[in-house]
Amino acid sequence: MIVQTTLAKTVTFEGVGLHSGAPVRMALHPAPADHGITFRRTDLVQAAARGEVKPGADPRIPALWDRVTPSKLCTLIENADGVSVSTIEHVMAALAGLGVTNTLIEIDGPEVPILDGSSAPFVAKIRRAGLRALSAPLSAIRVLKPVEVQLGDARARLEPAAALEIDFAIDFADAAIGRQEKRLKMSNGAFVRELMDSRTFCRQSDVEFMQANGLALGGTYENAVVVDGDKVLSPGGLRHADEAVRHKMLDAMGDLALAGAPLIARYIGQRAGHALTNQLLRALFADPRAWRRETCSADEVHRLPGAGVLRPVAVAAR
Repeated sequence: MIVQTTLAKTVTFEGVGLHSGAPVRMALHPAPADHGITFRRTDLVQAAARGEVKPGADPRIPALWDRVTPSKLCTLIENADGVSVSTIEHVMAALAGLGVTNTLIEIDGPEVPILDGSSAPFVAKIRRAGLRALSAPLSAIRVLKPVEVQLGDARARLEPAAALEIDFAIDFADAAIGRQEKRLKMSNGAFVRELMDSRTFCRQSDVEFMQANGLALGGTYENAVVVDGDKVLSPGGLRHADEAVRHKMLDAMGDLALAGAPLIARYIGQRAGHALTNQLLRALFADPRAWRRETCSADEVHRLPGAGVLRPVAVAAR
């Protein structure tokens, strides 16, 4: 039997929000079995005093697909009281890629810090902290038949597979990006080896437009790959020749983690983004014939994304 996990100790992060530009502090804490991944806004007393939320609002937002609300250029989750947290995809990808299934994330603002624009800083601190195994079985969601959604020339699809695979294609006019395709089996630590350090990217013209409309206020050439035609404007250039498609796969990993359990499926994305991936999860869970929740047997451990990355310490009580 494969068991659930949590962090062995608390890890903290400080930075600014990519879109808000506001300073933020975030802490990932150990959590018991079946807790899942939940965000808790620690600044709500001050937010209520400023009239941003109602007094007594629930500060907790479960990181689940049905809590996602429409947002520009990022993934935002919100609870019934209107309390939200945005740009969660990179930390969610790190947790999924390391096999962390339970943690309480306390954050003193409405947006996760962007750090270097990838998942690497999250992965590094979580790996140093280590994992703790919990005395409860891990369940996964197996996709039983194809499910697909489409919007214009963007498409996202889930289909049956033996383990999680991500197959992504993008096509940009800028020669610095162009057309890129990549397919990976996400088992045995592939996320850490192949995707975690790939940064968010955009075109210089997009930066100017976003900032004129109150977005990307915390964006810099250091926490995003900025391109202009055939030029990469960010210092040091690219970390990978195909960093852009790798980052789209990283985003998909984080957005798929909102299923609430590891997915056993092949994800195919063509020009897909956060909103379309969430629509895909909604379509999946709307069809009870398309999926099944099952307990992970011991012989399936090497099919899971976090296998081989961290060895959990001794089992803790539930």
